[in-house]
Amino acid sequence: MNQTISDKVRWTTSDLELLQTDEWKRYEIIDGELFVTRAPHWKHQRTAGNIHLELEIWSRSSKLGEPITTPGIIFTDADNVIPDVVWISHERLAQLLDDEGHLRGAPELIVEVLSPGTTNERRDREAKLKLYSSTGVQEYWIANWQLQQLEIYRREAAQLKLIATLLADDEITSPLLPGFGVRVQHFFG
Repeated sequence: MNQTISDKVRWTTSDLELLQTDEWKRYEIIDGELFVTRAPHWKHQRTAGNIHLELEIWSRSSKLGEPITTPGIIFTDADNVIPDVVWISHERLAQLLDDEGHLRGAPELIVEVLSPGTTNERRDREAKLKLYSSTGVQEYWIANWQLQQLEIYRREAAQLKLIATLLADDEITSPLLPGFGVRVQHFFG
């Protein structure tokens, strides 16, 4: 029997509360589809930590906002994700942080570090790109620790568009982060 779209199970944020959670797994919902991933590779986590560190150093001196690793973001009841790193201005943080400590909308910058595997790459490059684009994220970075490269997507009109793929010797700058500049290799060291 073929399953039609209307027969497909649509997960919601409240469904996650019913699952027996496992500290070694990450549960995300994108457009009602449940994604369960294992704890990432050491180098994945190290890359996310290094990106956070560079954003933290810049944020402390600029005082414009703050980065955080693995925050919960609840866009809607059917779109609930845990990106690797986000940067959010103080103004947006004050507007979007709920009483449980989750963001209820788009931060300015989201960073995902790719995990190996076709399913993981499609989730970050397709499903999350669409979600972040439709929810107003201004900039989206996809870091590939295996290839030591960084894809930069920026909002053009109503969509996030790939504007550059940076290699280890390149410098990342951003109009969102005035004065921020780091060689990409520092993210993967």
